[in-house]
Amino acid sequence: MEINTTTSYLEKIIASRRTVKPTSMNGKKVADDTIQQLLQLADWAPTHGYTEPWHFIVYSGDKVQQFCADHADLYKQHTAADKFIPGNYDKLKDQGNLASHVIAICMKRGSNPKIPVVEEVAAVSCAVQNMWLGATAQGISAYWGSGGMTYHPAMQDYLGLGDDDQVLGFFYLGYTDEPAQPGKRIKPLAEKVKWM
Repeated sequence: MEINTTTSYLEKIIASRRTVKPTSMNGKKVADDTIQQLLQLADWAPTHGYTEPWHFIVYSGDKVQQFCADHADLYKQHTAADKFIPGNYDKLKDQGNLASHVIAICMKRGSNPKIPVVEEVAAVSCAVQNMWLGATAQGISAYWGSGGMTYHPAMQDYLGLGDDDQVLGFFYLGYTDEPAQPGKRIKPLAEKVKWM
């Protein structure tokens, strides 16, 4: 079977997707319309029973720094004094300084109890991958972070989520002046696939 040019282009985008930390971004802004296009791509993720569990909260402009400051404050408020690390606080507060947008990645649990939670999380992950590939195709850098207060109930409350919903991380988007890093995989594909 001959691979057509569309497939070759898609393979190139998939293989060139990289994680670019927010500290490697350059502060240049991505147009809100472009972010909306990426969200449209996310909305085409596969979803069992059409539950469409992805829920995104987009921070842009001054709201990026406000979110980061709030995230740092949540860390300070909900961390015991003997566990509090000032460097972690500063990192959370400054993480978005060079990013254009931050998107809270959330899973809103559907009402169909037959759909397992793991499938809802998988659907949201597929939605994020759609965004990430779309960003890669447009030369936009991205980072999916899950540190800080991501999994703490205080963040769930901050984002207005219900008890059955989950925060899965934060998607930082922007541009970088750094050259793309070469891709790598630690284990060969043959160790991860079993043909029958």
